[in-house]
Amino acid sequence: MEKRRKKLTIVGAGNVGATAAHWAASKRLADIVLVDVVEGVPQGKALDLAESAPIEGYDVKITGTQNYEETRDSDLVVITAGSPRKPGMSRDDLLQINTKIVKSVTSEVAKYSPKAILIVVSNPLDAMVYVASKVSGFPKERVFGMAGVLDSARFRTFLADALGCSVRDVSAFVLGGHGDTMVPLPRYSTMAGIPIPSLLPKETIEKIIARTRDGGAEIVNLLKTGSAYYAPSACVIEMVESVLYDQKRILPCCVYLNGEFGMKDVYLGVPVRLGTSGVEKIIEIKLEPQETDELSKSGNAVKELMKKVEEFLK
Repeated sequence: MEKRRKKLTIVGAGNVGATAAHWAASKRLADIVLVDVVEGVPQGKALDLAESAPIEGYDVKITGTQNYEETRDSDLVVITAGSPRKPGMSRDDLLQINTKIVKSVTSEVAKYSPKAILIVVSNPLDAMVYVASKVSGFPKERVFGMAGVLDSARFRTFLADALGCSVRDVSAFVLGGHGDTMVPLPRYSTMAGIPIPSLLPKETIEKIIARTRDGGAEIVNLLKTGSAYYAPSACVIEMVESVLYDQKRILPCCVYLNGEFGMKDVYLGVPVRLGTSGVEKIIEIKLEPQETDELSKSGNAVKELMKKVEEFLK
């Protein structure tokens, strides 16, 4: 029997979804189905990507559609669908409209691919992972969100710039919710294994942390008519790659906590091991009292959003 190629569905053919499809195709990760409600958009972008294949040398099949039937038996589904963040709009402003969108998308995806792993990118991220988990009814290890990888990538970018070194030599962890309450951890961040606090003044680190927290808003304000998509899409594909290739990468992801880090019944960004089954292990690290307080505040902020989501889901 011929072994089938893995199947990746990306819901939302806007900038993040289409660019994620581009990264996935160029890495030859899987056959790709691009889904969007706007007639012609996923079909056009899929065709454009397919016509790049002879140049880039990938053989994956790329399909654009409005029909979830074509997503049947997906191994992994990335949900990017939702209203974009506009200048002056907080992530919380998006809550009601994106709850409705993610609920609808998840229902369709779960119907046709009941064994799939779901990775949510839609904002407000932590709350939307909760929506996808609740609506799908999937096991908690198969529903998680992309935020920490992006926040860490931004943190690494700014640290490397300040240190004058390659981004490849900088490791960084950012925990907590995706937004103003995220918790960057300089103590666990390094340049070639050397802790960042021993390399940069405290004031410089604090400025970099502030810029990391405002990373998304900084790009929104510069673009005027949109939000970041190159880095977010690259980050979710890093997660996709770890799952489809069973790489066991340790990445910060938004997952369900059931007592880990002293928190329960909340979706929050923490380090996890990602493999074929999804979230294989949550990596607990020892935090200082101040870091624990910050993470707790972040968790409480997400719980407030989850309560609002409950109302919208009724």
